[in-house]
Amino acid sequence: MSGLIHFFPESAFHIFDSVDDWQQAIDLVTMPLLENGKIEARYSSAIKASTLELGPYYLLGAGVAMPHARPEEGVIETALSLALVRRGVDFGPDSEPVTLLICLAAKDSDSHIYAIQALCEMLSDEDVIQEINNAKDVSALKEIIRRY
Repeated sequence: MSGLIHFFPESAFHIFDSVDDWQQAIDLVTMPLLENGKIEARYSSAIKASTLELGPYYLLGAGVAMPHARPEEGVIETALSLALVRRGVDFGPDSEPVTLLICLAAKDSDSHIYAIQALCEMLSDEDVIQEINNAKDVSALKEIIRRY
């Protein structure tokens, strides 16, 4: 039951005190996937363009967002990355500030199903979300993810 961590490249966990805006948050959460060859640079641009067109369709509530775009918009290999923004970032006037961003890069419609199921289990527990938000460092974040 420790499969979720395998979707995260080693350097895919980051903690930031604050960010300038939601666009920078998208850049920061996608950067580890780009650096590890999991996505092309256009994937981040696609997420931002879709957000401008459709609004932040990936907000899950409780300060959690799962930014993603379509596989053909630059996914090389299915992977996840996580960014914790301590002071939160606004994605619009109708949503609460987001502190936890988990970027999903899905190569196809099947390869990420386990990851989504495990993330849903993890994110449905408010205590776990609180634990993530209170994580003192990247090692603590990884330990939480390893439980799923």
